[in-house]
Amino acid sequence: QVQLVESGGGLVQAGGSLRLSCAASGLTFSSYTLGWFRQAPGKVREFVAGVSWRGGTRYADSAKGRFAISRDNVKNAVSLVSLQMNNLKPEDTAVYYCTADRTVGIGTNPAAYRYWGQGTQVTVSS
Repeated sequence: QVQLVESGGGLVQAGGSLRLSCAASGLTFSSYTLGWFRQAPGKVREFVAGVSWRGGTRYADSAKGRFAISRDNVKNAVSLVSLQMNNLKPEDTAVYYCTADRTVGIGTNPAAYRYWGQGTQVTVSS
């Protein structure tokens, strides 16, 4: 059974930090691209950051310099992906989703990913 389980969301003041984590299991995710998207109320789901199976990374412009994505292939069937978010801004408020798939490069279109977590809420107060 494929599972992506996020944790680490919450409420933080502007300028603060949060670390999101996602445990992906059920497939050999060590060979998959892992990523984070977010969706704010009334807005489309947007790419935040991704990491390829080789360790290459890609960030949305809004995340560059503030967010850092990392992955750890704990076992063949379990991979962990984390998103360290620093200097958070109220506009970062959204539900953050972990995602995975075999992609060509690190895709920024959510349609490129088949596997999704349930999402974790991040709220940044001003």
